[in-house]
Amino acid sequence: MSAASCLLTEDQFLCSICLDVFTDPVSTSCGHNFCKTCITEHWNINVLYQCPSCKKVFNTEPELQVNTFISEMAAQFRQSAQQKASSSSSEQQAAKPGEVPCDVCTGTKVKALKSCLVCLASYCETHLEPHLTMAGLKRHQLIDPVENLEGRMCTKHDKLLELFCKTDQMCVCVLCTVLDHKTHDVVPLKEEYEGKKAELGKTEAETQQMIQKRRLKIQEIKRSVELSKEDADREIAGGVQVFSALKESVERSQAELIDTIKEKQRETEKQAEGFIKELEQEISELKKRSSEVEQLSRSEDHLHLLQRLPSLNAAPPMKDWTEVSVRPPSYEGSVVRAVSQVEETLSQQMKKLLAEAELKRVQQYAVDVTLDPDTASPKLILSDDRKQVKHGNEKKNLPDNPERFDPCVMVLAKQSFSSGRFYYEVQVKGKTDWDLGVARESINRKGNITASPQKGFWMIWLRNKNEYKALAGPSVRLSLKSQPEKVGVFVDYEEGLVSFYDVDAAALIYSFTGCCFTEKLYPYFCPCVNNGGKNSAPLIISAVNHTE
Repeated sequence: MSAASCLLTEDQFLCSICLDVFTDPVSTSCGHNFCKTCITEHWNINVLYQCPSCKKVFNTEPELQVNTFISEMAAQFRQSAQQKASSSSSEQQAAKPGEVPCDVCTGTKVKALKSCLVCLASYCETHLEPHLTMAGLKRHQLIDPVENLEGRMCTKHDKLLELFCKTDQMCVCVLCTVLDHKTHDVVPLKEEYEGKKAELGKTEAETQQMIQKRRLKIQEIKRSVELSKEDADREIAGGVQVFSALKESVERSQAELIDTIKEKQRETEKQAEGFIKELEQEISELKKRSSEVEQLSRSEDHLHLLQRLPSLNAAPPMKDWTEVSVRPPSYEGSVVRAVSQVEETLSQQMKKLLAEAELKRVQQYAVDVTLDPDTASPKLILSDDRKQVKHGNEKKNLPDNPERFDPCVMVLAKQSFSSGRFYYEVQVKGKTDWDLGVARESINRKGNITASPQKGFWMIWLRNKNEYKALAGPSVRLSLKSQPEKVGVFVDYEEGLVSFYDVDAAALIYSFTGCCFTEKLYPYFCPCVNNGGKNSAPLIISAVNHTE
């Protein structure tokens, strides 16, 4: 053990809190060692049970165990250090500037080890010995060496300042309490010290709590920035996608315009080439005839000329080119027509892309929604997973609790929302009638129900296969290009917005705007009566497949 301790330095036996050699060393679960008193006091004045070395936070105050190995090593080190100090006491050096000198040393003033508040003197290791061994001096109060011990004396009575006047908030001596501070509230200096130290501990704990709150606020702000960046990146990506598609459409229309014009030019050139070829063929034949006529006209043979002349008079058939011409195609208005077509195409594509981007944006707020059987009409049939609802022919015998709809065949979701944004999707495929939307908590649930925003309902419905309406009070007839098979419902509570989407077509069906929500909102479902089996398909709460 001693051989091993010789290889260790003083730093390895120092508590990181008091910076002194370990006293009753204990170990935390994270493997670090501290004086038992130091770590206990540290946790008493701090909000968190946190390791001072590695900053690991414990949910409850850890159980501390004495580290016997470190304790034995520290004891050996302390003993070894004391022996070294004892052997070198005769070789002590003079106090350096800034150090407190011994008041007893004559000649060279050695560095003081302690100051005595009773003797009002500071002592080096050698001159401190009586205070450590003599019974009378052992009762004196020793502190770390300090200068100006006279400042601890009452300037008026030349007595030690060992009391504290709470009335005047000042340190006093014994004589002060019977003279100038006779009727004042006076307590021992140690008592006031402990009280103030406790206050400082409380202040430190409050300060640490404030620091922790601000650190959490920093994390909150950083998270907000991260979310903002994610939103910005998502919007940029969506914008790039939209504009890239628009750019491709413009470039495609430009290429089509150029190809159309070039095709017309190619046809014109082809026609001209055909005419030129025919003309050149006729010119060739006419040159041949001209040559024959010229040759015959030079003949001196009367008989030959007369015999050949009849064949020359029969001229070869030639085309009448009087009305033949190559008319350049008209390009006038081509660009205007192309641009108009591009505008129309872009308008359609832009609406489609924006609708897809909008649907993709709201789908990020998808929530898991299930049906609440305690609100379901007795004539409704709910699936075991609480994701499907349809109308049944028979009325079940259920408790008539205040939350239950009766007789209207309606049901609410189990989940409610009183802030933020949420989105869910419902399959309506195969149905001829249905209602969908959201409702506030205080809606009427008994008897005949009139649905409107004034009554606490924000909903759309389908009747007779193709009659769509938004029950906005008064109702708004909706003209849809196609029948939705899956409807998305999006709510922004603070914005006062309820929007409905045709998911497959990525098209907005209708939006309630400027709503004022003050209560909990519940997703609302009504599969309507089955109409002799014609409307027997269920409403199905579907998992959201995010639009790509």
